[in-house]
Amino acid sequence: MSTLLQDPARMSSRELGAVADEQHHERWAHVHVNWTAVWVGALAAISCAVVFGLVGIAIEAYRFGPEHRVVELNKLGIGALIFSVCAAFFSFAIGGWIAGKVAGILHSEPGMVHGAIAWLVAVPMLLAATAIGAGSILGGWNAGLDGRGYGATTVPYVRPELGANATAAETAAYRTQLDEYNQNVTRWHHDTPRATRNSAIGAVTALLLGLIGGVIGGWMASGEPMNFSHHRTRKAIYHQPL
Repeated sequence: MSTLLQDPARMSSRELGAVADEQHHERWAHVHVNWTAVWVGALAAISCAVVFGLVGIAIEAYRFGPEHRVVELNKLGIGALIFSVCAAFFSFAIGGWIAGKVAGILHSEPGMVHGAIAWLVAVPMLLAATAIGAGSILGGWNAGLDGRGYGATTVPYVRPELGANATAAETAAYRTQLDEYNQNVTRWHHDTPRATRNSAIGAVTALLLGLIGGVIGGWMASGEPMNFSHHRTRKAIYHQPL
């Protein structure tokens, strides 16, 4: 039976201390969310994603269009891979750090929570941006958030045409071009499921990297040492014992 149910008059000092500890442990201590800081952090993360995306396009780390869709992951360039990882991570690391600093957080846990909430707020905004066709400027992997993948519905080939008064040589050339066109279209449709899958893999990787970046950014904003044992020895700031 819990010590909370015993008669206090019959309890020793040690048992009374245990009761106080249990009451303090069971007290509900929620995180006070500063929504102004969350929105500022989310907007900062999206702004950084736009900047990184435009820089990636400028240095040709990102290439868009149906002809550049990723069918084989092993053919993804190292430069594009590194830039995509860094852009996805640091965009939200900056957003999480800004959210933590605006909120004036001094402990790592609420800082990490604010960074994660800023990520939660930013994800629907990223989905809205990709829905209106702005996914390409947010970074290569974020373009997969539209759920369709590169070129899933558009075939980048022009069907050859034959004139009514075509000669025998033109007819033979037409048949050759038509065979090549049919082969390209067949290969395109065959590769589309893999390209869509790879696009989804890139999108979910970018989102998870953003979540990790937001949490780490909020932790950094608190100013506490970035280890998992500091909370055992730190001085209480927000909540005092009962």
